[in-house]
Amino acid sequence: MSRSRQPPLVTGISPNEGIPWTKVTIRGENLGTGPTDLIGLTICGHNCLLTAEWMSASKIVCRVGQAKNDKGDIIVTTKSGGRGTSTVSFKLLKPEKIGILDQSAVWVDEMNYYDMRTDRNKGIPPLSLRPANPLGIEIEKSKFSQKDLEMLFHGMSADFTSENFSAAWYLIENHSNTSFEQLRMAVANLKRQANKKSEGSLACVKGGLSTFFEAQDALSAIHQKLEADGTEKVEGSMTQKLENVLNRASNTADTLFQEVLGRKDKADSTRNALNVLQRFKFLFNLPLNIERNIQKGDYDVVINDYEKAKSLFGKTEVQVFKKYYAEVETRIEALRELLLDKLLETPSSLHDQKRHIRYLSDLHTPGDPAWQCIGAQHKWILQLMHSCKEGYVKDLKANPGLHSPMLDLDNDTRPSVLGHLSQTASLKRRSSFQSGRDDTWRYKTPHRVAFVEKLTKLVLSQLPNFWKLWISYVNGSLFSETAEKSGQVERSKNVRQRQNDLKKMIQEAMHSLVKLARGALLPLSIRDGEAKQYGGWEVKGELSGQWLAHAVQTVRLTHESLTALEIPNDLLQTIQDLILDLRVRCVMVTLQHTAEEIKRLAEKEDWIVDNEGLTSLPCQFEQCIVCSLQSLKGVLECKPGEASVFQQPKTQEEVCQLSINIMQVFIYCLEQLSTKPDADIDTTHLSVDVSSPDLFGSIHEDFSLTSEQRLLIVLSNCCFLERHTFLNIAEHFEKHNFQGIEKITQVSMASLKELDQRLFENYIELKADPIVGSLEPGIYAGYFDWKDCLPPT
Repeated sequence: MSRSRQPPLVTGISPNEGIPWTKVTIRGENLGTGPTDLIGLTICGHNCLLTAEWMSASKIVCRVGQAKNDKGDIIVTTKSGGRGTSTVSFKLLKPEKIGILDQSAVWVDEMNYYDMRTDRNKGIPPLSLRPANPLGIEIEKSKFSQKDLEMLFHGMSADFTSENFSAAWYLIENHSNTSFEQLRMAVANLKRQANKKSEGSLACVKGGLSTFFEAQDALSAIHQKLEADGTEKVEGSMTQKLENVLNRASNTADTLFQEVLGRKDKADSTRNALNVLQRFKFLFNLPLNIERNIQKGDYDVVINDYEKAKSLFGKTEVQVFKKYYAEVETRIEALRELLLDKLLETPSSLHDQKRHIRYLSDLHTPGDPAWQCIGAQHKWILQLMHSCKEGYVKDLKANPGLHSPMLDLDNDTRPSVLGHLSQTASLKRRSSFQSGRDDTWRYKTPHRVAFVEKLTKLVLSQLPNFWKLWISYVNGSLFSETAEKSGQVERSKNVRQRQNDLKKMIQEAMHSLVKLARGALLPLSIRDGEAKQYGGWEVKGELSGQWLAHAVQTVRLTHESLTALEIPNDLLQTIQDLILDLRVRCVMVTLQHTAEEIKRLAEKEDWIVDNEGLTSLPCQFEQCIVCSLQSLKGVLECKPGEASVFQQPKTQEEVCQLSINIMQVFIYCLEQLSTKPDADIDTTHLSVDVSSPDLFGSIHEDFSLTSEQRLLIVLSNCCFLERHTFLNIAEHFEKHNFQGIEKITQVSMASLKELDQRLFENYIELKADPIVGSLEPGIYAGYFDWKDCLPPT
């Protein structure tokens, strides 16, 4: 048997179940040689040939009909192969059809309600609106590219339902290799289809011609009867009866459909409400979303949503939208207040402040939150400074005997500054304190010095943020672009006025810092009226030179840090004045302290004479002055922008006087030592070094010294002082830029020479006494009188 004569075999169907009118694809073997070869197709016993579309010998597409059986085979019949068989079956599902009177849990689209009774297919193939193959011959797709065809037929289309249909393009695309014979067959097919269509409606009329005539007669009879009745409402007339019938029919229909129509109206209104809710879901959910996002801290999301709502519903006239938009505004107002409170909360970081200001400007908050923040920050800094002072004063009153512990380095906000400070302070102390002292100075910082350190730390931790906030405010980087555009003009007016206000704020902060430091370190330099506010330390003793030098270092570092912020110099002038006053006071106190130390040098005289006939006293004296000047080195040096300590004539005068006083105190010590009787040596004042047991031997040796020896030693020391020590000291003074050195040297030398003369006369007198004693009785023995003698030549 030849291959072409084999019966058709169906091996697959997709999908394999469905309701009537489901579109299925049938696959198999020998399903015909062409559309004309296919003469039969049944699914579950229902003929589906009408909707069948032959694609190829292995594929047919069709729609399932209203079958009698639930499940059955797919049988294909062809001219060439006869009736076929099937290895698969199709299951038909019963559709649940919903009519317009049925209640349903889902929306039925009533616009496109499909009534099977009224559908007569209207000549349209049920598979699709257009036949897949209008020519009825086999389609062979060409290998021409779509782009080339589009260029060739510009503005045309190969789709035969299109207005711009191009037959040439269609033929090239689908039938480029088709033979002329087949094309002639296609023409015959087209003609046949056209004839069928034109005959269709005509055949219908031909078949029912008698019906048309009957209808025509009935209508003309009705017309005549109506004309005879006239237009009045005559009881029993045909129109009246018709009207009653129609009214009854209408009432019946109304009662029948009332419930349905009511349900439909209700459903429509519900649907509309749901549509509105769905469409404006954003606005209705916004108040709750705003609250949630505020709790989470997602302020950016809130601001974006608010901007969107404002643009959409800001000017709405719809009452329900107005109501919800008012809710949104209420919550936004609460957010503004919350952000403003957070902004003015202290302490807070610069980053947080900038963030909150930006949020507030995006929310179009009335007023100027940035300036309010600057004001609050300023008050906070002043409050911190005064609280710091009150804390230290209280602590001092509670423990008057104790020193304040060194500042807590862990909590320090500027480690580099304090590190530098501690280092310099410890170096300074190590050189100026007596040797043998350990690191205990760290725990013996006077309250007032510790307070000044803490105060400057506070200012340096808070002021940079304050200054940066102001700079950001001026250059507009605090505000977002939108707020900046809207507030640009207004801000440019404000900035000039604000600049003066800020200048006053900085001045006030500097003024408080300086006054509080003066109250602690230089209590006499503040006015009586301000003593309570800035002073109140109630300590009797004055700070030593070392602690004043340490305070100078602290204030200098503060000034450097503030200058680095680029705060104008005129605002920092008060700090410069404070540094100068501290330096002057430090020099005075150190010189006074030196004079007191030198006064005690007399107690350290051990009368041990070296090769040059000197004791260690002149050397100790010089060493003492050199140490003092060394401790003042940092204070006397002028940092950039600082004035010299000796610029004021009054200061020069006082320093000169104190320097002379130091010299004269030592000269007085020498005089005391020379005239001191043996038994008067007082060991109670001797320092620990002198009164230690191993030196008692030298003290006992002292007792063997005669007045002559003592005078000679002191004279020798005086001579050395005149030739060397005083000149060396003058050089040291000059090296440290002291003024009036000539006067100091002159006065000191004069005092020294005077002492030298006196001591020499005393010595001569001591030596001459025995000789005079032996000569004197002889001189006056003969009652000789020089008056009687001629003066010797």
